[in-house]
Amino acid sequence: MSAAPFSASFPIRSLDDIRKLEAAPLAEALTVRSTYEIFRNSGAAFGDKTALTFLRTGDPADAPIRWSYAQLLAGIHQTANLLHRLGVGPDDAVAVLLPGCLDYHLALWGGEAAGIVQPLNPLLTDEKLVALMTAGRAKVLIAYGSDAESGMWSKAMRLRGQVPTLTTVLRVAPHDEAPGSAGDLPDGVADFGALRAAEPDDRLASGRDIAPGDIAAYFHTGGTTGAPKLARHSHGAQVFTAWASVNMTGQGPNDASINGYPLFHVAGVLPASLASLSAGVEVIIPTTALLRNKQVLANYWRLVEKYRPTSLSAVPTVLAALANVPLDGADISSINYCRTGAAVLAPELAARFERLFGLHVHESLGMTEMAGISTITPPGVVGPAGCVGFRLPYSQLRVVALDADGNASDRDLPAGEQGMVLFKSPNLFSGFVDPADNAKAFTADGWLATGDLGWIDGEGRLNLSGRSKDLIIRSGHNIDPKVIEDALGAHPAVQLCAAVGAPDAYAGELPVVFATLNPGASASEAELLEFAAARVDEAPAKPRSVIVIESMPMTNVGKIYKPELRAMAARRVAEAMVGEACAALGLDAAARPLVEADGDNALKVRIDATAAGAQAEPLRQQLQQALGRLPFKTQVVLR
Repeated sequence: MSAAPFSASFPIRSLDDIRKLEAAPLAEALTVRSTYEIFRNSGAAFGDKTALTFLRTGDPADAPIRWSYAQLLAGIHQTANLLHRLGVGPDDAVAVLLPGCLDYHLALWGGEAAGIVQPLNPLLTDEKLVALMTAGRAKVLIAYGSDAESGMWSKAMRLRGQVPTLTTVLRVAPHDEAPGSAGDLPDGVADFGALRAAEPDDRLASGRDIAPGDIAAYFHTGGTTGAPKLARHSHGAQVFTAWASVNMTGQGPNDASINGYPLFHVAGVLPASLASLSAGVEVIIPTTALLRNKQVLANYWRLVEKYRPTSLSAVPTVLAALANVPLDGADISSINYCRTGAAVLAPELAARFERLFGLHVHESLGMTEMAGISTITPPGVVGPAGCVGFRLPYSQLRVVALDADGNASDRDLPAGEQGMVLFKSPNLFSGFVDPADNAKAFTADGWLATGDLGWIDGEGRLNLSGRSKDLIIRSGHNIDPKVIEDALGAHPAVQLCAAVGAPDAYAGELPVVFATLNPGASASEAELLEFAAARVDEAPAKPRSVIVIESMPMTNVGKIYKPELRAMAARRVAEAMVGEACAALGLDAAARPLVEADGDNALKVRIDATAAGAQAEPLRQQLQQALGRLPFKTQVVLR
């Protein structure tokens, strides 16, 4: 029996509105039990309305491919039935290696209706993909039948014999491929479209009754590097993410969105796809390469004019790229909500975006461990950069003091005081596949320890100020510094090394590594950089520079003190910008401003007004603008 699709009860503008929504017990407010039920409800409610629009190219003049809600549901039924016939049960994983495409949604939601879906980052090395699929005990791999996107088909063929549990590879034909043009496929490899077409499209042949506690997906954390770490999402957690997102943002069947997030990432799968499709929104997929497609970026505002999305959601690096794309008269008035997350938003970028396009950037906080979303700044709520909004309905948020080891204590902090951010929520993940990985994820009393530092303001909104953990976040990708440190540490001249993120106006952070050398040893920074880069698998994690220092900053218990290294990295970036500004204004070395640390988390640039003369004020303005783009607090002063 079908129920209604998700819709917002009323606009959320304050914490009091959230409390009003919580007046009814959650069991009454949310009765949907699985992601499959979401699509059954949407299919019944919206029928022939467009659910997915795929753009073949970034040219607004080209005809798209559209699927209705009824077509999407039929395809999900067929996919789930095919997987069931291939022996996939509720405890079996279906790995997915696809670019942006319509079939990804069949793999995701059909995979969850039959078993457990495991989206994979195609940029990972074969070794890491094998490790992830082995850890998840993947039975079927659904892969893109072309090497045009990240060499996916060749990669899938190489993976075949390396995962012990894998029985079948399903080849997804690129859009518009002529039938039969792929030729004969090897044993154990089959045509996804052909097999799917033979399955019933009106029901689940398995008769499966999916419970909220059943595991829906395995998402790998750690971004592009680090050991495999699979987070388990229950159906109930993903359903709650969709329901809460719809209630917080008010999206509905009159809305459309361009989803440029990759679909191996929780942001693209859950807040940007499942939430939208649960409420009748049209989701636009901008080519197989998504927002990595230069034509899509160059034509973005013209695509907005043609397809009339009502929201814009992208990571800060994409917003920075879009800020350099002129409107050229394009009508973007359909957009009424702009949102970002996944990485630090520089205040200057937020101000520039609003200045250029009249769009205030609303920030949210999402994480794999909370099925993609933790806090949201709703439409109509304006906050400063770093403010990531309100907690979700029925969730709990705490900020606690750090203990001596930098971990969460049990001492709650009052509003305005910075500490570790903790959550309890209905969309909390079900732990990692390997129980050993759960040790640091939760506090002793069951709160999720995020590793994020922040404070709660007077309106009850969360504001982020940094991280207690050492992950380097580059364009939304989490990079494990240990991978870089292990690579450089293998050099015979290196005594100690530590990788940190250097602030960058575009990527948020770029990996750099500091090193001390063994007594009597010598090695140039260029030699060390080449050595380390050659031993780091993934391109985003390759260090941008190696800096040799006399001694490594240490804590009083002998640990490397990374906050000081981060400040040193930020200082080097700021000094380079100061040098460029001075050169542009024709100032000599004597007039060069002094860059100094202002604690561990800020810099101060002092301009000598006498030495700089008439150029002092132009220099201050230029530096304030340039340094303001960095996600690192910098103060420029005249003295």
